[in-house]
Amino acid sequence: TELLIQLDPARRRPSMSTELELPFRLDTQLTEVMRLRVQSLQQRGQKRQEGERLLQANEVVYRLDFTKQSLQFSHWMVQLARPGRLIITATSQLWTPDLTNLMTRQLLEPAGVFWREPTDGPDAPVQCYDADATEFGERIAELAKVRKVMYFLFEFEMYRHSSQA
Repeated sequence: TELLIQLDPARRRPSMSTELELPFRLDTQLTEVMRLRVQSLQQRGQKRQEGERLLQANEVVYRLDFTKQSLQFSHWMVQLARPGRLIITATSQLWTPDLTNLMTRQLLEPAGVFWREPTDGPDAPVQCYDADATEFGERIAELAKVRKVMYFLFEFEMYRHSSQA
């Protein structure tokens, strides 16, 4: 899955349009730490803390590093290697993964939802809910003013082919 968010650095003059592509990067270390948390709770027969958000089996953690703080959202560039649905949920600036567990109240709405249908050709554009995707991108650009990095939960669901109609 390749995913880029394209942002325009805030411009002083309208004629100076430069786009900046910010790629999401898989955070394998943080994903592993969160998976170990789930595993540890299961092995001990314990429950999660009230309000804690545990990583699901089909989720991974990505990060977005901001090289500039003053950004304006432009558009999404999403490519999915196979049909399915990708849900991207941002975490708030209050979550410090090295210090605290992720809590549900630290998840931001709306989530970015992108999909490709099994009937779509390989060159078909990835679909999304335009208004939510735009609001999601604008929120990320807004948070870039106060953050140098943001974390996201990526949940990918492959579409199941049904052989029975």
